[in-house]
Amino acid sequence: MTVPTGRRALAEPSASPRTPLRLVDAGVAPAPGPPAPPTSTPATRRVPLQLVDEGQEICTICRSTVQAAIEVLAGTRPAQQLARRLDDRCLTALQHRAALTRRVASGNSPTAGRLHRNPSVRSVRACKVSEDVYEASAVVVDELRVRAVALRLERTQFLWRVTVLEIG
Repeated sequence: MTVPTGRRALAEPSASPRTPLRLVDAGVAPAPGPPAPPTSTPATRRVPLQLVDEGQEICTICRSTVQAAIEVLAGTRPAQQLARRLDDRCLTALQHRAALTRRVASGNSPTAGRLHRNPSVRSVRACKVSEDVYEASAVVVDELRVRAVALRLERTQFLWRVTVLEIG
């Protein structure tokens, strides 16, 4: 067997053993178990795909959503950036509260200007209510106080949306 050179060498893929692809029904999760041992050589080994833990994904979504919502209240982020994550009622309520917070911040109170300054999400906990619903809580710390935030996430066709957002 001759070794191809030149353009043909670049065009032809190397012959390496590959595992055949499996077709899986979209509505059925793959069976849990250890991943199959790699069949390729170490030089061509690829990292196998792993299933994402749904609880971890929900906590990540909650953490970023809560951080963004507190930044909206602080006036450092526009509320429209959360339009994809929050449903219409939550987005309207957040915009209304942000307007009220800006009104208070412009008042005579010495601490009003420091509301929601340097917020950070300290912890997030999530609880599965049903197959398509999670409820979560978060603890947010800013310069003046510690706040509790409660969320309810519901799965729509392709993504998780926050349907209830309560900021303490």
